[in-house]
Formats: sequence, structure tokens, C-alpha cells
Amino acid sequence: MSHSDDPYRGLRRIQYGLFLLTAALGTAGVLTESLWLMGLAAWALIAAGLIEMIYRP
Repeated sequence: MSHSDDPYRGLRRIQYGLFLLTAALGTAGVLTESLWLMGLAAWALIAAGLIEMIYRP
């Protein structure tokens, strides 16, 4: 199967982006002691987890 035949390629890219966003926001939230940044990181992690559970190929 080539990359052009993979219908889940875009979803995986979004999922990995959300995981990276979670790491960046979580780190920034801890370093700045900002609760709202850590909250955004938690919601990004929840969204990535839902994509993983619902669209698992």
C-alpha cells in the first residue's frame, strides 16, 4: 500500500500534531505555572486519544 492509497494518513498527521501540541503546551504550562495552558494540553490529549480510538485502522 502506497502513501496515496492510505485514507487515514491525514488523521494520523492530525493526531501526531495534537500529541506534539500536548507536549509543547504541557511543558509551557508547567514552566510558567499557567493552569490554562495545562488545561489546553489536556484537551489536546483527549482529542488525540479520541481520534486514536474512533478511527483506528
